[in-house]
Amino acid sequence: MVNRRFSHSDESIQSLGEGICNGIAALKQRNVVLWLTLLQFSDFMLDVLRGFVALYFVDVVGASNTQGSLAIAIWLGFGLVGDFLLIPLLERFQGIAYLKLSAAIVLFAYPAFLLVPSINIKLFILGLLGLFNAGWYSILKGQLYTAMPGKSGTVLTLSNLFGLVGGLIPLGLGLLAQHYGLGSTMWLLIIAPIALLIRLFTLKT
Repeated sequence: MVNRRFSHSDESIQSLGEGICNGIAALKQRNVVLWLTLLQFSDFMLDVLRGFVALYFVDVVGASNTQGSLAIAIWLGFGLVGDFLLIPLLERFQGIAYLKLSAAIVLFAYPAFLLVPSINIKLFILGLLGLFNAGWYSILKGQLYTAMPGKSGTVLTLSNLFGLVGGLIPLGLGLLAQHYGLGSTMWLLIIAPIALLIRLFTLKT
């Protein structure tokens, strides 16, 4: 019994060591690091935007709490529609081609969302953003798995590691919002489509 316990412990330590070595080796691959980084940048227009959108409508736009809740509902609702439509869409178009198109649309739609004064138009554009952001995470994650075939465990480990770093982004943006205002800070989220387009249009196919 004791020997068996030691055996399991040795196997766990060995597996952990192999995982760390595989992770370090993967980080030496430029393509892997780029996809991991893009996953974090894409989150600016996904979870980060979702976390700020209600507060933006209430504190910056001057909307009511009900309208702020409606903004969240629109964002989530159109995102679900986008996820539903994504599967048949990707049967006709490549994921990279869709990312290029959607990132270009978001690049123009997001500044319009921030600049237009009408709350109703803002809500409409927000729905478009939720619609065209759908699939960003899954497609980018798929590219990461493609860059590391047969190493799903390493992909999960590195994704979680980069996710811990990316989890500090909302905190940093919150601190910036305290000093410079939420309205100004919201402009930083446009980094997401810019980073995607720079990477995708320099991608060798």
